[in-house]
Amino acid sequence: MPRMSPPIALITGATDGIGQRAALELVQRGWRVIVHGRTLAKAEAARQRLAGAAAGAQIDIMAGDLGSLVEVRQLARTTLDMHEHIDVLINNAGVFLHEHRLTPEGFEATLAINHLAPFVLTHLLLPALERSVAARILNVSSVAHQRGTIDAHDLDALNRLSGYAAYAASKLANVLFTYELARRLGGRAITVNALHPGVIGTKLLREGFNMGGASLEEGAAGEVRLATLPELARVTGRYYAGTQEARSSQLSHDRALQRRFYQWSAEKTGTTPLPEPAH
Repeated sequence: MPRMSPPIALITGATDGIGQRAALELVQRGWRVIVHGRTLAKAEAARQRLAGAAAGAQIDIMAGDLGSLVEVRQLARTTLDMHEHIDVLINNAGVFLHEHRLTPEGFEATLAINHLAPFVLTHLLLPALERSVAARILNVSSVAHQRGTIDAHDLDALNRLSGYAAYAASKLANVLFTYELARRLGGRAITVNALHPGVIGTKLLREGFNMGGASLEEGAAGEVRLATLPELARVTGRYYAGTQEARSSQLSHDRALQRRFYQWSAEKTGTTPLPEPAH
């Protein structure tokens, strides 16, 4: 009897922190994991660490600077060339920048890396996700989204933000995107949920907030749970804090903002939007 192929997960920002811990736990469960890093050197170093910690680990590596949409698109092309299907996409990578910085395409860097990159990557990988029996998309947000503000009448103002305001807005963007994408994916065998992993002792927390936090194991628990639990295979359009479903901010539930922000993101990145469901 032929051996069944393992499920495949792509985790962005998996060269350290929560992403690497989630990758470790998945390969230990027999998954094939695509480890994404900003450079091939970082991705290869992560592969070697994971291989040393999990016997028989099946690990592929991908590289791409999420601050460049050119590299995001190349990352998607390479992934599609190498893998016919993907079962789980975890948009885990994120940054907190103290200074205002623009990407080569002219976007504020925090917004670009934390929202626009996963927005583009997710849409480009939909063909591979659709070839899965039941695919899952997980957008890693933060409790900081509760303090994020996005003005539907001046979305370009996002490119003028910096520091915590930019970070909180980008994390709100993750939740808005999750809810709108779940609505537009209705009827397909693809779920999408958002997650606040907890206040975890990552490099982002140390460098961005000058504080420590809980263990990486605790931070990865929510990602692994949403990626693997059979009973969550059809759960979509939800927000989780750690391993528990939670209520996201009131602003995140604004349907008009969800729709407008999704359309704006598509227009700004040259992404073909999914059609709205028929009423």
